[in-house]
Formats: sequence, C-alpha cells, structure tokens
Amino acid sequence: MNDIILLAMPEEAPSLVSKSNVFFTGVGKVNAAIVAATLIERYMPTRVFNFGTAGGITTTHGGIYKCTTFNQRDVILGGCIVGPQAELLHQPVIVSNDGLTLSTGDNFVTDTYNIQADLVDMEAFSIAKACQIANVEFVCYKYISDMADENAPDHFVDSVHKGEEHYINVLKEYGIQL
Repeated sequence: MNDIILLAMPEEAPSLVSKSNVFFTGVGKVNAAIVAATLIERYMPTRVFNFGTAGGITTTHGGIYKCTTFNQRDVILGGCIVGPQAELLHQPVIVSNDGLTLSTGDNFVTDTYNIQADLVDMEAFSIAKACQIANVEFVCYKYISDMADENAPDHFVDSVHKGEEHYINVLKEYGIQL
C-alpha cells in the first residue's frame, strides 16, 4: 500500500469509510500517534495523507488548507524537563514552507489567545512526527469547521462532514483514484 489516508473520525468522510487505505485514528494526539506508527510499520507506505477538520485562526470558515508546519500547543514543561529533551518537545515538524502552520493539542479550542498558528486540531502533529521518524512523506489538508471561538462546538457539529468533497479532490490532484 503506497498511500495511507488518516482521519480522526468516520464522520469527517462518510463515503471513504469502506476504502481499504482509509483509516481512522480516533481523537487526540495519543490515538493518532499509535495508529499512525502502527500503520506505517505494518504497510510501509511511501506517503501518508491526513485530512480532517480544524479550527481556523487566520483562515476562513469553510475552506480547505494545506498544512506543512506542525507544533504542539499543550506541552507545559515546568521545571522537571530541561536541556535537549525540553527542546525536542517544542520542536515543530516542518514538511515544507508552502503551507500553513497547524497547532495540535488535546483540547477543543474556543479561545486562540497565545496560539501561534493558522489552524488548530487534535491529531496532525502526532501523525507528522510518526512520518518524520519513519522517513515517510506526509501530506496534510484541513477543512475549517469552525473559527476556534466560543461558537466552535456548534459550528463543528454542523460542519464535520463538509470537507469530504475537498479531500477527494485533493486525492485526485495527487493521482489517487478512489
């Protein structure tokens, strides 16, 4: 299997559920890391795609965006981790410079104060990191389901499935037939 497609939840792409190279990680960084690493080891793909919803900070509600820089927003070091280990936890994964920055954390963002990114999600950094470690190409596009504000939960529920047609179009652009 050359290409693996990862989404957090089946609700994000209902018509892709039955495809043999589409997998669902579950929500959150730990779930995404475990599933991505396991699938990379099992199938040895040349490329991993990650699609799904994201909250927009500098982007427009309802659009799809290529993400190429990934960081973690919820790593709080305190005084117990110092030196190279602390620096590694805060290093972003940079795939290229032709996309947006996505901040991943294990919380649903309703306030973007102090978040240095264009979008927010709950899985992409972990998948990017698994790909980086395994030397596998990573391609990530996110559909803006909400504006990461106090209305985010309601907008997310209404928009979770609306990115699917965009994901399919991106896959076609990469020459992948579904």
